[in-house]
Amino acid sequence: MLEPSNNNELPAIPGKRYFTIGEVAELCAVKPHVLRYWEQEFPSLNPVKRRGNRRYYQRLDVVLIRQIRSLLYEQGFTIGGARQRIDGEAAKEEQTPYKQLIDQTISELEDVISMLESH
Repeated sequence: MLEPSNNNELPAIPGKRYFTIGEVAELCAVKPHVLRYWEQEFPSLNPVKRRGNRRYYQRLDVVLIRQIRSLLYEQGFTIGGARQRIDGEAAKEEQTPYKQLIDQTISELEDVISMLESH
């Protein structure tokens, strides 16, 4: 997800469950309005919203924001390119061992069907 060389200058993420938008802004060195904009541009960035529409980010959200920041500010990606990169990584993660097993089973069943039809 994140290469170790990226985001060296950012502070360590504390061991909390939820972070406010102000805390995330400090942890990721971006302004709160940028975080709100990125929520619109990156569907995978979806903080919990509670009373008064207050945002609460989880640790994975903070890691994702740091990845987005790295792609945009350090690696020179456009918003669209960063979105594709993140969506591509999410698609790779969906390829679980169960999915691989199901795909293999389907392939084997198709082979059996073709053998049965040829006889």
